[in-house]
Amino acid sequence: MKKAVFMGSAWHLGHVYSERVKSALSEELEIVPYVGSREDAFARKDEMNGISYIFSTWGMLGFDKNEIAELFPSLEAVFYAAGSVQGFAKPFIESGVKVFSAWAANGVPVAQYTVAEILLALKGFFATLHRHGDVWKNHNSPVAYPGIMDAKVGIIGAGMIGKMVISELSRYPVEILVYDKFAASEAIGALGAKKVGLDEIFSECTVISNHLANNPQTVGMLGYELFSQMRDGAVFINTGRGAQIELDGMLRALDENRTRSAVLDVTDPEEPPRAGSPLYTMENVFLTPHIAGSIGNEVHRMAEYMLDEYRALAAGDEVKYEVTGEMLATMA
Repeated sequence: MKKAVFMGSAWHLGHVYSERVKSALSEELEIVPYVGSREDAFARKDEMNGISYIFSTWGMLGFDKNEIAELFPSLEAVFYAAGSVQGFAKPFIESGVKVFSAWAANGVPVAQYTVAEILLALKGFFATLHRHGDVWKNHNSPVAYPGIMDAKVGIIGAGMIGKMVISELSRYPVEILVYDKFAASEAIGALGAKKVGLDEIFSECTVISNHLANNPQTVGMLGYELFSQMRDGAVFINTGRGAQIELDGMLRALDENRTRSAVLDVTDPEEPPRAGSPLYTMENVFLTPHIAGSIGNEVHRMAEYMLDEYRALAAGDEVKYEVTGEMLATMA
């Protein structure tokens, strides 16, 4: 029987890996005691040398290639029951260790949240939301919102989550415009959407949703030049990463036209925003505290995905969620 270890944050591991998944793994593998720190791993070097699989989630420990060679000469795969592997994966992959991520599982609730916000935005929800005072905005809004009919929705980034959002939105009578530098027009068309430039997204769409990958090339990519093109009543939704937004430029454009709104589940450079940030006080900015991703019982889906990946790998069957070195260059 091969050996495996749970590694990383004890709280997150206990939260993400349900008793059902842990029981299933313990029946198929010899599970050695949990490793919660680099120091613990090095103190148990002999034990680590026999490990074939690491199961982790948020809080996965990082090692360089030399350390991986020293500690984990028998390691075949890391199963990461969470989303982005950017913080630890590259040295493992370069060492010949397979890395699997539950990015697709974590993408499901993000896409569900995003579509819900898009539908609300099309109904004028954020402009008419009662925040204070005796104002009833039922039919007195300065903007005529299209509702969920014949509206244009812009999706920035047609990666895994972007595709999920497009797929779900295709059930509704809306026109979907997509910006993605790497996707061919034909591929976007096959999704039932139209590939366009960023200027068209920002100038024509009632709702704009960001799903860009989080990498150096996308930092500050969305700035004042784009946000200032937003039409009256347009809503920008960000469930991707805050770093793609040039914050001062976005706030300037929102201040210049108060009928525009931003719904932000992620922020940058701080998350949560620093005390005194205008994000807390601007009436056309709506913050949700990074809840789009897996929360509550939804996190169990990520461990389920990694259990399935382990079983497929062990059986020699096709795997679905391996992360390659090439993928690291473009994925979140």
